[in-house]
Amino acid sequence: MKKIVTLSVVFFTFFSVNAQQIQWANKLIKFSSDLGGKQHGIKRILGRPDVFPQGGSSPNAWTPKNALDGYEWVQVGFEKPQTVKQVAVFENLNAGCVVSISVDDGSGKYKRVWSRKPNYKTVTFKATIPADRNYYFKRKRRKIQESPDVINPGVEYAILDEVVQGVVAVRVEFNFALLPGQKEVDAIGISDSEIPIQPTVNTIPAFESLTVAKTLQLPDIVPLCPTVSFDGNTLFVTGINEKKNEIFSFTKDASGQWAHKKLVTELNTGERFNYVKYIGANYLVKGGNHYSSGTTETGFELFEYNNGHYNALGPLKVTAYNNYDDTAEAFLTADRKVLFMGVETDFSQGASDLYFAFQKEDGTYGLLQNMGKVINSASDEGMCQLLSDNKTMLFSSDGFSAIGSFDIYVSYRLDDTWKNWSEPINLGSKVNSIDFDGLPFYDEKNEVLYYISSENEANILKYSSIPKSVLMKK
Repeated sequence: MKKIVTLSVVFFTFFSVNAQQIQWANKLIKFSSDLGGKQHGIKRILGRPDVFPQGGSSPNAWTPKNALDGYEWVQVGFEKPQTVKQVAVFENLNAGCVVSISVDDGSGKYKRVWSRKPNYKTVTFKATIPADRNYYFKRKRRKIQESPDVINPGVEYAILDEVVQGVVAVRVEFNFALLPGQKEVDAIGISDSEIPIQPTVNTIPAFESLTVAKTLQLPDIVPLCPTVSFDGNTLFVTGINEKKNEIFSFTKDASGQWAHKKLVTELNTGERFNYVKYIGANYLVKGGNHYSSGTTETGFELFEYNNGHYNALGPLKVTAYNNYDDTAEAFLTADRKVLFMGVETDFSQGASDLYFAFQKEDGTYGLLQNMGKVINSASDEGMCQLLSDNKTMLFSSDGFSAIGSFDIYVSYRLDDTWKNWSEPINLGSKVNSIDFDGLPFYDEKNEVLYYISSENEANILKYSSIPKSVLMKK
């Protein structure tokens, strides 16, 4: 059942409060326990909140060994000394277990400055969106499946009786026996103000100034994987069917609306799944084929476009291809020199990550390389599109602070290594909803973003007019 997100005290905003100085923990000093691994590990407590304002279970939060009913603690440091009036602890699952907070003012000793009083109330979400980040997208292309409800996310706003100067570290102690159920901790922040540190989404005013995305109604089709041809004149959409997911094409009628639905028989070569991932000037990449684990096959196939027909060029092959998930995402640059994939390997940050590989002389691709920790989280990243400037990348993730579950983000390549990317920027509330939003494709010719959203547990195709001057890095 869907519920509306509200806060009892904190007003949700997309922008931070400029009147206060806020720092997030940036280094670990000591801690009581750690499950180890990339997901739910102690390092996930560092930096700004990843799971708020949605809350709920996430691999991007710390889960201690005794999170069900034990005593745990952590000591974290900050980049520079700061005057502190407030310590905020973001507990994304069953909040209300912080019992003591101490600070180090540079002396190397911790002084207790706050402890839980019997009548103290943790600021929690009055209601929640459904989910482990709302929805989990099953990349088998069947449907978007509902996940369990979020349980009691909240923030401990510890307002100190007296201001403490020059704070360099904070110690937080938890008694997880205070509440039943699993517990997770997302982040720890300090402020020089009593104004509650608000959970924010990293977006920009230009995205919030867009008009609200609209729904594109297509006849007799449950849509998935929208893709627009290189010339902007043809829309390809996969229609979900219980027997076989098939690719359809649409062209515009006299009024400029997508119409003339046509089954693209030449592209529906997969026994069950078929979807277009990229269209160049004279070729496209299609997914959904079977492949054998341990080979160079990826399940993607290249097609050449010639005089209105698509001729198969063979499978897309990657050296030592490996994927722990049962499906993948793929995208190519216009010159086919660089391949991008969303897969889970031994080198992932936790789940599905974004990777790249360079084309070899024989037309196949070399080893997949991870794009790095800035663009990849401990959760899922994938469904990417690189725009024609070879710098602007759209993708979907449930690993960053978001409006719903999977949101659409943009990141910019910072150098020629393909491993350095800017911090992902959320496309904002006019594009992303409180449900799933993903599989973005930006039509540069017409400056329109198409993507799949979830509404009432069903897939819908949305579109949003976004100027290239707003979306693409100059």
